[in-house]
Amino acid sequence: MTVFVVLAEVTLRALLGRRRTILLLLLAGLPVLVGLLARVGGGRLGDVAEVLDAMIVRIVLPLTALVFGTSALGSELEDGTIVYVLAKPIPRWQVIAAKLFVVGLLSSGLTVASAVLTGLLVGGVGATSLGTTFAFAVAGAVAAFAYVAIFVAASAVTSRALIVGLAYTLIWEGLLAGILEGTRIFSIREATIGIAGALAPVASGVPEGLDLGAAVVLVVVALAGGAAVAAVRLAEYEVRGTD
Repeated sequence: MTVFVVLAEVTLRALLGRRRTILLLLLAGLPVLVGLLARVGGGRLGDVAEVLDAMIVRIVLPLTALVFGTSALGSELEDGTIVYVLAKPIPRWQVIAAKLFVVGLLSSGLTVASAVLTGLLVGGVGATSLGTTFAFAVAGAVAAFAYVAIFVAASAVTSRALIVGLAYTLIWEGLLAGILEGTRIFSIREATIGIAGALAPVASGVPEGLDLGAAVVLVVVALAGGAAVAAVRLAEYEVRGTD
């Protein structure tokens, strides 16, 4: 069994063993419940693109990535258990890669499941609704890895990563990106909408986001940059720990 697999398994067990994971499952299930209630009660929530943007892209995706991303490394740094990993001759980039792989899969898995079930309940099985749901599911899965890379890096830099992540999600993406045109290029939410819009049918009603090229570049930069920052900071933590 490779070191990468062992690190991934340890990270997965640590994350799934926390009560916050149960809360994230409830969070991901909330849009599904709303869609189910609307379906049973005969109500109408709006177009499927509008619902998925409001509930999945704005809430489930960033918050799920935030909690998983800040917990994967931040919890070990806070309680000191990371020294058991750093004491072994393991490249620091491999530690970060294993954690990003696990938290990215968990975050994207919850996001995709929530998006698909919500989209089916709200939009039904029409061609346009299915195409829109598929587009948001794919965009959410891709964006989840960018989000978790940013939040893992934040947890490596500061012990207040959760607060920093909330500020980025609520203030930068939730407020400034909608007011200041120039900030949209640095918003993962805008990149998510851009990818969804490129994949969705023409008449889907997906809000305008970044164009596909800019969205892909932002996701790649966020993923690579976050991983690099986290790896460098983890190496510095090792040096401090041996002083």
